[in-house]
Amino acid sequence: MATARDSWVEATRHLRVMPRNPELIVFATLQPVMFVLLFVYVFGGAIAIPGYDEYDQFLIPGIFAQSVVFNSAFTSVGIAEDMQKGYIDRLRSLPMSRAAVLIGRTVSDLVRNVFTFAVMLAVAFAIGFRFEGSLVSALGATLLLLLFSYSMAWIQALIGLNVSSVEAANSAGFVWMFPFTFVSSAFVDPSQMPGWLQPIAVNNPFTIATNASRAMYNGIDPGSDLWVAVAWSIGIVVVFAAWSTRQFARSTVA
Repeated sequence: MATARDSWVEATRHLRVMPRNPELIVFATLQPVMFVLLFVYVFGGAIAIPGYDEYDQFLIPGIFAQSVVFNSAFTSVGIAEDMQKGYIDRLRSLPMSRAAVLIGRTVSDLVRNVFTFAVMLAVAFAIGFRFEGSLVSALGATLLLLLFSYSMAWIQALIGLNVSSVEAANSAGFVWMFPFTFVSSAFVDPSQMPGWLQPIAVNNPFTIATNASRAMYNGIDPGSDLWVAVAWSIGIVVVFAAWSTRQFARSTVA
């Protein structure tokens, strides 16, 4: 209970800062909206996917997945900034859970991700994307993507704790996400990739989460992909939360 209380206090601190920094909110929202518009209008009529009459219905869930993962990079940047400014050292002197610092940061970034996802979804609906399945199924797909993005935030937390500056966190936080999201089923069927690359794309956790959410948005049975994606997300949170908390304790030792 003490950890939960401290985590909430830390999360609300970050959330209170958001309205005072409107530029951050604008650019965090603008990027995923640009992804939706550019990918739909550039690639929208260029690729045929078996089982989908319209490529947009295949593409947009992939863009949703990529955007929420990209937004997790704010976690590494925010932690690196707090460490650089000495804020983490001040928290170290307080009688609070060390894990709460990281939990509060990741939870507040998840809330911001929910806001940007809502804007991105509205834009997608404006350009023709529709839920082909039920509202419950679409809600499940959205919650799955947010859970997966939360797991990515813990990877970003570890990155933020291990770099020496905000600039390094910005670079390190993004560089691995490009192959992670593009070598996947987000934009094309992995069967269209070179033979040596297909097993990597098919077994990519991002592919599994994308396939599950895409199926639910389109009213298709996701099969085992749903539970495998949930298992990947929970596993990543458990492993990287423990790793990040241990690294946090080491990095703040005087």
